[in-house]
Amino acid sequence: MVTEAHAGKLRREVGLIGLTFFSLGSIIGSGWLFGAMNAAKHAGPAAVLAWPLAGVMLLTLALIHAELGGMYPMAGATVRFSHYAFGGFGGFTIGWASWIYSMAIAPIEVQASLTYASAIEPLHWLTHKVHGTAVVTFPAGYIVAALLMLLFTIINAFGVKVFATANTYSVWWKIAIPLLTVVTFLFFLHPENFTAQGGFFPSSTNGIKGMFLALPLGVIFAELGFESAVEMAGEARNPRRDVWRAVIYSTLIGIAIYTLLQVAFLGALQPGDIAHGWPNLSFTHDIGPYAGLATVLGLTWLVVLLYADAFISPTGTGLIYTGTQARLLYGMGRERYIPDRFAFVNTRGVPIYGIIFGWIMGVILFLPFPGWETLVSFITSAAVLMYTATPLAMAHLRRADPHRDRPFRLPCASFLNPLGFVFATLLLYWASWQTVWRLLAAVVAGFVLLTISYYSRPAAERPNLEMRHSVWIWPYLVGMGIISYYGAFPGEGGLFRSHEVLPFGWDFLVVAAFALVIYYFALVTALPYERVQEHVARDDFELAVEPAARAA
Repeated sequence: MVTEAHAGKLRREVGLIGLTFFSLGSIIGSGWLFGAMNAAKHAGPAAVLAWPLAGVMLLTLALIHAELGGMYPMAGATVRFSHYAFGGFGGFTIGWASWIYSMAIAPIEVQASLTYASAIEPLHWLTHKVHGTAVVTFPAGYIVAALLMLLFTIINAFGVKVFATANTYSVWWKIAIPLLTVVTFLFFLHPENFTAQGGFFPSSTNGIKGMFLALPLGVIFAELGFESAVEMAGEARNPRRDVWRAVIYSTLIGIAIYTLLQVAFLGALQPGDIAHGWPNLSFTHDIGPYAGLATVLGLTWLVVLLYADAFISPTGTGLIYTGTQARLLYGMGRERYIPDRFAFVNTRGVPIYGIIFGWIMGVILFLPFPGWETLVSFITSAAVLMYTATPLAMAHLRRADPHRDRPFRLPCASFLNPLGFVFATLLLYWASWQTVWRLLAAVVAGFVLLTISYYSRPAAERPNLEMRHSVWIWPYLVGMGIISYYGAFPGEGGLFRSHEVLPFGWDFLVVAAFALVIYYFALVTALPYERVQEHVARDDFELAVEPAARAA
């Protein structure tokens, strides 16, 4: 049963540029400020391959989202894909992982802004170092972080049109500054850097393995975000025309920009910067990698622009995800996984309770995860878990909802769907056991919350969880935990360090084989045709595009 707890309705006021910039603004955030240096530390010159490698994998998943986003253009759509294909339990599990990821982005972006700002003498008090990691200072820095996140909340509360306009101006800047940085650094290119300190795959970074280690430590995180246009599709003027285009355009632009940034960063490094090996890459001035490199090169004007961007880029991304996480809560509220109040839409067309709740949880998140680095790997794994269900959902919905209009139809889907699921599973595995166990704990916590919400409702109002059609989730999560525990990617140490039993290279084959078994098992146990049609029919009022919107 779908809740009717809404006073207003979402407004379809966003065009192609607005949707594209939702996704592109999500992709270009704090990841560009730190990603190239983190990748260089873990992979050396091979970092230039990490970005297109992750890009190809994410583009495969983006194309799958593009088809489904055009088919089902509604708010919090990633929740709905799994709900239609696997029932209530599957929808909640993926929705919960999606919300964890989206909700945590704003604190990550604020942390990045404060880290850069604290390098300025009068603002040193914003952060301090703990074991070499910049963390928010309590209480002064914490208050500034909370107020900055409150600003995101207020802008979102004015409605999607104001939100989209503010974001559009922000994204034009966010594109311009990275490209200007690339062009400028290329004038200082040192080709020998690409074979320095041990060759293209240096032993100090574990050779080719270092390239894969770099993926969950900033590369994947930086390139994530294409799904924002899908989550906001319920407010698109012409969603069937624009959503899939926005997903594809933003993903391609993001991959190109990040790859160029890595090439320019590596090429502009001075010999002294890497004299102690790639893992010890550092600058005399602790003011962020790009600003530090610009300082070494005497580019004072670029340092000023980079400091301005260090505020604009992360805050722009935080602004987007403040809205995105609220739409996910809206989607889960509509399906009664969580209290109906989160499905309430005010007269401005805003799911206001979700926006406020996201701010509260984001502020709390600073306490256990005060540093940028400590958040990124965990959040990346939550995002990847969100992506795993989409190839499964699309494969099943092509069979169970075959006559629905598909503005974009993915070619070679019978090959790309299982490949996308394998890619998502590999991305999750590469995050290492230290991250996977935290993700599993977060998923279990979500199950506890679902149980509380379920039994707090009158029996007649409880959602149908249809758990036997989501049964693939259990062996998948348990299996990934076991493979990660015995995998070749190390963790923290002690209980949380993998045993590294599976040799590097062979572990990829084990993960891929496991993923394919789960993929076909999930399709066999998915919802029958009749149930899929019932679920979709309940949301027809959201899928219908108003005549004025179609004309636009």
